[in-house]
Amino acid sequence: MTAEKTPRHAKLARAIELARSAREASYSPYSDFPMGAAVIGTHDEEILGALVENVSLGLAMCSERVALFNAVTQRIVPDVLALCSQRTDDGLTFPCGACLQVALEVAGNDLTVVAVDLDGDHEVLTLSELLPRAPHRHTAADHFSGAENPGDSEV
Repeated sequence: MTAEKTPRHAKLARAIELARSAREASYSPYSDFPMGAAVIGTHDEEILGALVENVSLGLAMCSERVALFNAVTQRIVPDVLALCSQRTDDGLTFPCGACLQVALEVAGNDLTVVAVDLDGDHEVLTLSELLPRAPHRHTAADHFSGAENPGDSEV
């Protein structure tokens, strides 16, 4: 008997709910821009991440990377990454370039990325839509499944 996966709309709604909740744990005394993130794995596992700032800016860690790195340590393959924060210049706030690069490495081009604001307004895109020219490389997800360097011929 195989476990049934959560329907896509329910998985997205859960990721949004978790990211909004994770935002409350954000440590952001320097930017006053709290952010929370959530990863939902391919088997419906749930991981939270919160922004952790430091007076030395380079030592800060975005909420998305906190969640993605925790996915790796738990051997969870990310399916959805949601980010909750206030808007930036009247638009939804999507992950920064560093977080997108980590997401590409950990989850690959097909990762669903959700940006959500404090009112619950959101937009859903794939990582390949956010990084249209990114190559497919060996990912942590491939590593956990035992795949041998998939996509090398595409690089």
